[in-house]
Amino acid sequence: MFSRRRLFSNAAGAGLAFGASTLLPAWARSAALNNMAGLTDISGNEFHLRAGKAKHVIDGKPGRAITINGQLPAPLLRWREGEDITLHLTNDLDVDTSIHWHGILLPPEMDGVPGVSFAGVKPGETFTYRFPLKQAGTYWYHSHSGFQEQSGHYGPIIIEPKGDDTIAFDRDYVIVLSDWTFDNPARVFAKLKKNSEVYNYQRRTLIDFFKDSSDRNFDDTFRDRAMWGNMRMDPRDIADVTASTYTYLVNGHGPHDNWTGLFNPGERVRLRIINASAMTIFNFRLPELPMTVVQADGLNVQPVETDEIQIGVAETYDVVVEPIENKAYTIMSESIDRSGYARATLAPRDGMHAPVPPLRPTPTLTMRDMAMAGHGGHRSGDDMTASGNEPAMDQSAHHAMNRGAMGEAAAPASSDARHNNNGGGGAAISAGATQSHNHKRGAGVDMVAEIPTNRLSDRGLGLENEPHRVLVYTDLKALEMKPDMRAPEREMELHLTGNMHRYMWSFDGEKFSDVDEPIMLDEGERMRLTLVNDTMMTHPIHLHGMFFDVVTGDRHHPPRKHTIVVKPGEKLSVDITADAVGDWAFHCHLLYHMAAGMMRVVSVRPKGMKPMQDGNHKMHHGEKS
Repeated sequence: MFSRRRLFSNAAGAGLAFGASTLLPAWARSAALNNMAGLTDISGNEFHLRAGKAKHVIDGKPGRAITINGQLPAPLLRWREGEDITLHLTNDLDVDTSIHWHGILLPPEMDGVPGVSFAGVKPGETFTYRFPLKQAGTYWYHSHSGFQEQSGHYGPIIIEPKGDDTIAFDRDYVIVLSDWTFDNPARVFAKLKKNSEVYNYQRRTLIDFFKDSSDRNFDDTFRDRAMWGNMRMDPRDIADVTASTYTYLVNGHGPHDNWTGLFNPGERVRLRIINASAMTIFNFRLPELPMTVVQADGLNVQPVETDEIQIGVAETYDVVVEPIENKAYTIMSESIDRSGYARATLAPRDGMHAPVPPLRPTPTLTMRDMAMAGHGGHRSGDDMTASGNEPAMDQSAHHAMNRGAMGEAAAPASSDARHNNNGGGGAAISAGATQSHNHKRGAGVDMVAEIPTNRLSDRGLGLENEPHRVLVYTDLKALEMKPDMRAPEREMELHLTGNMHRYMWSFDGEKFSDVDEPIMLDEGERMRLTLVNDTMMTHPIHLHGMFFDVVTGDRHHPPRKHTIVVKPGEKLSVDITADAVGDWAFHCHLLYHMAAGMMRVVSVRPKGMKPMQDGNHKMHHGEKS
């Protein structure tokens, strides 16, 4: 670790000058291009960043990118906890731009969301961000203007702890995963609006029908196909945008480029994995090499060993691997729909490579993923005890909650059941505090989950039957005790809704441009937010400005995150302490879902402020953030 720090110190001054000579910043270059791969960055307290356009080559094919300082990905920014940071963003584009500092706790006017926290940066103008650093860990930054994030406007952040790093490692590599299209992102969105399945080339065929008939029987297979046909839904509609237009990248490199990081056998190698893609959930693994997860969304967790992680868009995970053998290891990042992959290599020497595992079969959704009554019932973990800290909810309370999810009046649960659903220490939420949403069911909502269930203990979609270990949220335990031990004072239920055929996405059946009022919180209050996924898509949901405690059943050390993946048909809860006054974006981090309307504003009003009258807090926004 000490040699690593000396290398960073010696290289920091040269990082910008060296990186500016090529589109790839020095930290992102493969060992084949730069023997200091992953070891240079831009550090300090004041930074000058320029958003512009530049040519870029992916796997030998040229394209046009939106870049920061002429680089894709953008420069790695290295900060230190406790310091004050100043960043000057100059816009050399011919349209407005912005930077959102993803996961960073800062004043709302510095959050960088046009229409919510500031006006954006006009062409030719410079905007200055200033904020203190209250945290350490791995984060990232990206544009929140239009579709610029899809075109390359994103980069990593490392915040060094002000004291000693509790994580021991010898080498440190940033692994930025992303998706790239040579098409215009606005055109990609327009295609999805016309035909949501335009990029899906993995639908079931007649050959699949006969294969399934032989595995099961003809009648069951025919009924299954007829049911999906009547619903006009495709059980292999896993990802909206696929490898039919995407090339998947590691640090700006396509699979054929094979980014390589070097190690000496026996070293502890820290990989800071950032899913900076626009639309792609990745399955991340290093075949034959276990990973120890030490950090999630920038915050330290109790070390847990696993073999594969499904990483949602905008999530970050830090892992430590210890390659002992003198051989190369493939870093495999497979898209959730198995249509393509990003790959890189860890090796003792430049030029080495390891076999790239073949893509696994395409996942197929089931009626359980639709949370339909009579189709599969409970999954493992639905009535979880999560390390035995809390008893499971009884059946009367479970069914009461499901009635509430469907907009019916939930029957009061017993006091024991309410306590079991509390998820944290202290008094239980009263039955009257829950807000059951009878959300809109118009053209923007094509289905409603009948029996949504808690799936935090479930593996990610397509990984259910893998023979190796797969990380689930209930595996994660915060290293430190949660800072707010209070029980939630109230509960709000919010449904993730959409119409896949019309490509309409929303919360509670209302897209962002049709919502007048924000979600209101009072400063200091403790609220439980329950998310119900009424769609067949997996949604990574991100809250700006605050972290939340995931209600896993662990009273003292639940994982604290800023982004959480909500599986199809899932009902999960997070506890939020409203400790950041201001307006904050809350949205699905699938870029085209957010653009289509799956976004809200959370407004934390100061203590003592009277509740606003209807119409006094109108939101000002367009269709796209």
